[in-house]
Amino acid sequence: MADKIKLLLAEDEAALGQIIKESLETRNFEVLLCDNGVKAYDIYQSHSPEILVLDVMMPKKDGFTLAKEIRIIDDTVPIIFLTAKSQTADVVEGFSIGGNDYLKKPFSMEELIVRIHSLLNRTKIQKTSKILNIGNYTFDFPKQQLQYKEDERIQLTHREAHLLFHLIKNKNEVLDRSLILNKLWGTDDFFSARSMDVFITKLRKKLKKDDRIQIINVRGFGYKFTI
Repeated sequence: MADKIKLLLAEDEAALGQIIKESLETRNFEVLLCDNGVKAYDIYQSHSPEILVLDVMMPKKDGFTLAKEIRIIDDTVPIIFLTAKSQTADVVEGFSIGGNDYLKKPFSMEELIVRIHSLLNRTKIQKTSKILNIGNYTFDFPKQQLQYKEDERIQLTHREAHLLFHLIKNKNEVLDRSLILNKLWGTDDFFSARSMDVFITKLRKKLKKDDRIQIINVRGFGYKFTI
């Protein structure tokens, strides 16, 4: 049997959440169910689900706010919003903050399942183009793994993987410090900048086996990735 697909479901209507969970579990999904946005964010960080299904109206933290926070550190995981709202402005907001699909209540389980598989298939195709060779390293961005030749794979954190991905995309060019801080940390204040320096140091250590690879500090501007 194929591995179960790990899905995070954030839905504060207990009965609906349970119906969705049980229906998906019969279709080879492992469903991580929670009833508010704060719990959902914690589960997202600790379990790395493959797809998120988020109710918009939730206590403690709504689905839009949750999605914004997740998009700061992860711009690839598919997000489907569930909502009773039908205003065009709400739909537009959902897509503008990084949602991939939007399903209005009430909906059929078959429609939800079709949309989930459609997004997963699309994401799978996109992921195949994000396995990068950098010198003697292979960087699997979707899995957030780095491997030197045939050595054991190193698991990166969300921020390490996204920071390295942006450095590689801008190879031989200066990666603007303020822009990447705002994208990955949500702010470019002093403390976030110091945190970014720590992450750069960690990446240098993990890439040190190939001495052609350098992450150069361009004082006052940002960092440059060269090989």
